[in-house]
Amino acid sequence: MSQAHSTVEETHVLDKAREYSLVRGESLPEEDILRVLQLPDEEVRDALALAQEVREKWLGKKVELEGIVSLKTGGCPEDCHFCAQSGLFKSPVRSAWIDIPEVVESAKHSAKTGATEFCLVAAVRGPDKKLMSQLKAAVEAIRAEVDIHIACSLGMLTDEQADELAEMGIHRYNHNLETARSFFPEVVTSHSWETRMETLQRVRDRGIKLCCGGIIGLGETLEQRAEFAHQLAELGPTEVPINFLNPRPGTPFEDRPLVPMMDALRTIAAFRFALPHATLRFAGGREITLGDEGMKEGLLGGINGFIAGNYLTTLGCSPERDLDILDELRIPIKNKDEVD
Repeated sequence: MSQAHSTVEETHVLDKAREYSLVRGESLPEEDILRVLQLPDEEVRDALALAQEVREKWLGKKVELEGIVSLKTGGCPEDCHFCAQSGLFKSPVRSAWIDIPEVVESAKHSAKTGATEFCLVAAVRGPDKKLMSQLKAAVEAIRAEVDIHIACSLGMLTDEQADELAEMGIHRYNHNLETARSFFPEVVTSHSWETRMETLQRVRDRGIKLCCGGIIGLGETLEQRAEFAHQLAELGPTEVPINFLNPRPGTPFEDRPLVPMMDALRTIAAFRFALPHATLRFAGGREITLGDEGMKEGLLGGINGFIAGNYLTTLGCSPERDLDILDELRIPIKNKDEVD
């Protein structure tokens, strides 16, 4: 064995993560992200402790809460294999629209829980004129009654639509890449990973902050999970939602297994080392994958945000339970003026 190779082998991945992510504030290289995802169980807590050091150094001790509501549920023409809102699958979710007063009440409820951001979501390939008009009305109605940042997630955008969102003052736009570029064709066939990236670039060009993450446990390999974390790091979103697959009846992925808790915790540490400056937000599937104890470990292991309450087609923790956990862990919540 050469001396150079021996030196690489003798450098523990957590020592390298400390140098890159904690000392320099840089993303851990892809091959080392993979090594974190392969850590033995007995070293996972050490990884989480280091991940927490990273997040506290670059992002502080406070967490950021977000509420979401679906403007338009179900009936989506795309074939994302994990999604109960696709109109192509035999899912129990049916197409429905929500009215503006309900949206405002939902925003009020989110603000009362401590949420500083409220995301308006629609199950569409991309917005049409009706949806853009409804979004504008919803944004105006919310701003008239609630002091909260407004985000949205409307699928793929044209240049003109991105311009409209910028004019509305949308704080952040969510458009998840979902998984690694190499695995994406196994998850979605009705559009490409590159098409999603085009929307993210349009949003960024307008000065709107990026929210971009994905779902862990779609069937990707650990190598592809590391690839995904690296690709997100190259994109540089300000917020990264981490979902764990909650298999939905009637979808092609309904029989996929849940992510084991220790794998989920490895993923949290690895993503923190890949994205030392991003808000890592607990999203869908955290309840069934991690349970209360696993969520506590995540919140003390690099996570610094979560969606409070229910998701789009699945139930989440009650906001009261989330607040109890934060109180138990003595983790403070950001106010609106502290959110980037």
